[in-house]
Amino acid sequence: MWQTTAAGMIWPTKCRCPSAPKSASSGYLVRMKRGHFLKSLGGLSLMPFLPKVQAQSPPGGSNCVLVPSETAGPFPLDLTANEFFFRQDIREDREGVRIRQKVRIIGAGNCQPMPGVRVNVWHCDRDGNYSGYNTEVGLTYCRGYQITDDNGECEFITIVPGWYPGRVTHMHFQVHVSTQYSAVSQWTWPHAGVVQAVLDHADLYPEGPDPLTPEQDGAFNDGYDLQLASLEWDAENDEYVSEYEATVEGQGTVGVGYEERRTAEVMALGANFPNPFSAATTLPLELMQPAAVYVTVFDLNGKQVWERDLGNLPAGAHTMDLGANLPSGSQSYAVQVVATTERGRFVAVRRIARM
Repeated sequence: MWQTTAAGMIWPTKCRCPSAPKSASSGYLVRMKRGHFLKSLGGLSLMPFLPKVQAQSPPGGSNCVLVPSETAGPFPLDLTANEFFFRQDIREDREGVRIRQKVRIIGAGNCQPMPGVRVNVWHCDRDGNYSGYNTEVGLTYCRGYQITDDNGECEFITIVPGWYPGRVTHMHFQVHVSTQYSAVSQWTWPHAGVVQAVLDHADLYPEGPDPLTPEQDGAFNDGYDLQLASLEWDAENDEYVSEYEATVEGQGTVGVGYEERRTAEVMALGANFPNPFSAATTLPLELMQPAAVYVTVFDLNGKQVWERDLGNLPAGAHTMDLGANLPSGSQSYAVQVVATTERGRFVAVRRIARM
């Protein structure tokens, strides 16, 4: 069923979206396509303020082609406000067919992988609901972030999302490079593949397959081929595997921005050796000035597994022995080092792996 508002807009009664926000003129805000919005500004250039991201690359490597960012949508949350969101498996109790989503971040400056940048993702559940909104306030499912490794890659485990009126199945993501720059966009998957995934697991998707195609979605109808992730069924592991690559502004080694430059003036967190390791590994830390240093280690589900207050350290080279302090077994970890000086608090992150 559909309802017509006093302003003439049509809203589906099934819509799980938040109530349409009011405007002073028509009573409701009408969504404009990006091209129409830019035209309404009378030719004012917004290019310096629109971060760009790149579509999935062809087999064989990055093509470093930038495409416009998309809106964060009506359901964003600040994932960094709580370290709980630093996790690989973001499903929680949500039902749906499992998907292993791989993401790779490339720096446009030299078309090389960008290690150590934060990738936030969020999407709706199988019923089209987003955690944190409407009846889902206080819930946290289908949201999380990871730090890219030395290959600019990170990985999430979640479910194939459902859909809601007006939108095809999609995933939101943000690449947070620094305090001054982040890229926000969305991707979708091959429509036929998503429909087949739902039909093959009909017991998990009571709403049925997505009735729209990307061409009918306002976020993708201006070129969704530039926002298309792969989708393949892995019968051995009973899950879908998807890959998506995004290129953001910056160099493929250190990223860009004020935050990184400030940290580099205070400390440098080197690569651990050996990596991966089986029993012990050493992580080098160089301080350019005296600092109080605190080290925390998280596993990929965001669980803190070790912490240590190293106290006040002098300027110079230092090493941290981590292997003996971490749980046994094959696992990857994120090591967070916080250095506090008279100038403020500085944070560096390094990804390590145990065999």
